[in-house]
Amino acid sequence: MADSKRKTGPVRAVPSKAGAMREADYAALAQFRYQIRSFLAFSEAAAKDQGLTPQQHQALLGIKGFVHPQPATVGDIARFLLIRHHSAVELLNRMAKVGLIRKVADPEDARRVHLKLTGKGEQKLRALSRKNLEELRRAASPALSRLLKSFRQSGGV
Repeated sequence: MADSKRKTGPVRAVPSKAGAMREADYAALAQFRYQIRSFLAFSEAAAKDQGLTPQQHQALLGIKGFVHPQPATVGDIARFLLIRHHSAVELLNRMAKVGLIRKVADPEDARRVHLKLTGKGEQKLRALSRKNLEELRRAASPALSRLLKSFRQSGGV
C-alpha cells in the first residue's frame, strides 16, 4: 500500500476468539505503547527543564503522592520506582543534598526514615505536575482513551 493511502488514525481492535490475536490487536498494542512512551519522553524532558533527572521527578511524585497515614519511607520509594533499596538510598541522599527533600527519623523507630519535600521540592513538583497534566489533557488522554476503547471492544480490557 502506498504511503499516501496508509491509515494514520487509531486502529480499532476487532473482537477475537479467546486467545486469538488479530493484526488490529497488535496495531492497537503498538499504538498504546507509542502513546505511553511519547508521554514519558515529554515528562522526562520537562523534568530536565526543571533541573531534575526523571528519577528525581518520580521520587518527588512518590513522596508527595503516597496515600498512607505516615510519610513515605525509603522502602516505599524503592518499591514505587522499582529499584533496589540501596539505589533508593543513594538517590534520596543526592536529593537531600540539593535541597529537594528532608529526611526525618521515625519517632517510633529510629531505623526508619520518613521523607518530606522541601519548599524547593514542592515548587519543582508543582511545576512539573502542571505540565504533565496539561500534556495528558492535550494529547495523551484522548489518544489513550481511544486505544482503551479499542481494547475493550476486542475483549482485552
